[in-house]
Amino acid sequence: MKYALVTGGSRGIGRAACVKLAKMGYNILINYRSNNEAAEETRRLVEAEGKTAVLMQFDVADGQAVKEVLATWMETNKETMSIEVLVNNAGIRKDNLFMWMEEEDWNEVLDVNLKGFYYSTKLVFKHMLLKRYGRIINVVSLSGIKGMAGQLNYAASKAAVIGATKSLAQEVGRSKITVNAVAPGFIKTDMTADINEKEFKSRIPLRRFGKVEEVAAVIGFLASEDASYVTGEVISVNGGLYT
Repeated sequence: MKYALVTGGSRGIGRAACVKLAKMGYNILINYRSNNEAAEETRRLVEAEGKTAVLMQFDVADGQAVKEVLATWMETNKETMSIEVLVNNAGIRKDNLFMWMEEEDWNEVLDVNLKGFYYSTKLVFKHMLLKRYGRIINVVSLSGIKGMAGQLNYAASKAAVIGATKSLAQEVGRSKITVNAVAPGFIKTDMTADINEKEFKSRIPLRRFGKVEEVAAVIGFLASEDASYVTGEVISVNGGLYT
């Protein structure tokens, strides 16, 4: 059985990615941290596409929890499953200007956004190496490319994942594993609910915030055979907003 693991899969871009990959024929491992109701809704949407959905509740920043839940499931199902796609989507923001940024907020953002990438990828890519096939797709951000005032911690974490994407792509290419990143700009999600769209959309050439389905479409492309010669790339989905 072919599976895709989506971290932070209960809402927003993660949920849209789960549904897109289910439509492409994948059974879905839906990781989430705390929102049971949202996770159940994502499961319902995946199952509506005729695919199996497995809820996996763990904090991606907690290495022991990742092992206890994900590694245990992989070992239990090793004879019948194959994780072909990993979407590292889980992430948080704790915005503030650097002069007022607390160490706790710096650490928490880097733990979730960067350590979360490490723990999940470390487990899954070993399985991909054995199968000699895989798609690793990291959801980064416009902030990680151009920087953003008030997002030093978030931008630093996403820039680090971009560097990791390019490096890992060079390490595992010979095993037919591709590693790419998708960099959304302003997308309508819970994470951007506190941002005034009217104020910011004038800076965007397409004059609107993006939709989660538009990001999921790029994730779907990178997971497909059509992208078999694309690796180490960062694809922006930002309506043309670069500077």
